[in-house]
Amino acid sequence: MKFLRRIDVRALLIMTIALVLAPAAFAQTDEIQVYDAVIAEPGVVNLMLHNNFTPSGQKTPAFPGGLIPDRSDNGALEWAYGVTDWFEAGLYMPLYSFYSKGRGATINGGKIRMLFVKPHADDHTFFYGMNFEFSYNAKHWDPDRFTSEIRPIIGLHLHPIDIIVNPILDNSYKGGFKSLDFAPSMRVAYNFSSDWAGAIEEYADMGELRQLLPRAEQSHQLWAVVDRGSKVLAIEAGIGFGLTSASDKVTLKLMLSRDI
Repeated sequence: MKFLRRIDVRALLIMTIALVLAPAAFAQTDEIQVYDAVIAEPGVVNLMLHNNFTPSGQKTPAFPGGLIPDRSDNGALEWAYGVTDWFEAGLYMPLYSFYSKGRGATINGGKIRMLFVKPHADDHTFFYGMNFEFSYNAKHWDPDRFTSEIRPIIGLHLHPIDIIVNPILDNSYKGGFKSLDFAPSMRVAYNFSSDWAGAIEEYADMGELRQLLPRAEQSHQLWAVVDRGSKVLAIEAGIGFGLTSASDKVTLKLMLSRDI
C-alpha cells in the first residue's frame, strides 16, 4: 500500500507541474471553480451563488454575436442535492449576466450536473471523482446550443496542503473524441485552520485535442483565492490575472454557499 501511495503522489505531482507550465486559454464562463470531490450530505440541498466580474478583459467576443468579456458580470445559481454519499445531482438555473456591453442583463442558459466521488473525500489522503454536465446555451453565450463537460477530479490532502487537478474535457458533439476541448484547472491550497484556506488556482483552455491552439491563441489565468468555511455560509473569493495576450487581464470571482 505504501508503494501504491508513492506512485499516486508522484503521478499527481507530475500532472500538476505539467498543468502549471502549460500555456492555456480561458474563455468566458459562469463558473470558476476547482472541484474537490466534496458533496452535500444525503438528503441535503445546497445552494451556491457564482458571480464573476471582469474589470479588464477581451474587447471583442470569442465568436460572432457573443458577449464581450470586458466589464461583463456573469454567474449562475447552482442547486445541489446529496443523493448518496458518493453521488450528488445538480442544476444550474439560471446562468446569467448582470451586465455585458451592448446587452445589459441576459439569461445565458442552464445546466444539469451528475457528480460521482469517493465517499467522504475530506477524510482521505488520496481522493477522486468524476463530474458530468449537460448544458443548454443561449446563442450569445456559446455558438453551440448543446454542450457538455467531462471533469475528472484527482487530489491529495497532505495536511495542511491540498493539491487538486481537474483535467476537464468540453464536448460540443462535433467530430468525436478528437474534437473534445482540453480545459484543465488545478488548485494548490494551504489550510490555516478548518475554516480558513488560501490557494493558488490555474484555469486553462488549450483547444481541441486533435489540434491544440497555437501558443499565441491560448490564454492562461493564475488566481489568488481565499476560502472561509462555516455552517452558516461558505465563502470563496479570488482575483485572476491573465498571463498571455489572449487572456482576460483581470477577473474577480465570488462564491457563496450554504445548505438550505
